[in-house]
Amino acid sequence: MDKEFLSGTLVYLKVEEPKTLAEACGQWNQDSEYLRLLDANAANPASVKKITEWITSDQEKDPLPFLLFGIRTLVEDKLVGFIDLDGNFYPNGEAFVGIGVGDREFWGRGYGTDAMKVILRYAFQELNLRRVSLNTFGYNPRAIHSYEKAGFVHEGALRGFLHRERQRWDLVFMGILREEWIARNTG
Repeated sequence: MDKEFLSGTLVYLKVEEPKTLAEACGQWNQDSEYLRLLDANAANPASVKKITEWITSDQEKDPLPFLLFGIRTLVEDKLVGFIDLDGNFYPNGEAFVGIGVGDREFWGRGYGTDAMKVILRYAFQELNLRRVSLNTFGYNPRAIHSYEKAGFVHEGALRGFLHRERQRWDLVFMGILREEWIARNTG
C-alpha cells in the first residue's frame, strides 16, 4: 500500500509483519494502564506467541473483515501503536475502528489523533464506507478529546457499564458519517 496515501502529519500506517507487531504489543501489554485504557477486560498480558497467532488468523480471513496497521512515526519510523478497522459491517458500509498507542512517550502528543485521521481518510476514500464507529470508557477523557478532534460525535453510552477503581464508568459510543467527514475535510 502507498505510504504517502496512508500518511498524516506525524504518522503513517503500515501493514506490519505479525511477529513485529506482536513483539511490540507484547511489550506494551506489560503496562497495566495501557491495557485498562484499551479494553474492558481485566489487565491480562498475552504472550508474543499468542498475539502473533491472533494477528495471523485475523489477517487470513476473507474478504477484508479486519484490517490491522501499525502506527509509525514519520520522523523516526518508530512503531508506536496500532489501528484497525473491523469490517464485519462492510456490506452495510460500516466499520468499527480500534486504536492503541502503546508507547507512553507518544501519549497526549497528537499521534493517535493523526493516525485516526489517516484511517478515516482510508475508510471513506478507499473503502467507500458510510460510517465508522468506536467506543471508549468514560474514564479516558484524553481518548474522547482525540476522537472529537478527528470528527467523531457522541452517540450514546451504556451507563455504569464498567466497574473500575471502585466506581462504575460509562461505555461511550462515538461515530462519524461519511458526509460529516467530507464536510470537515473540504473547503
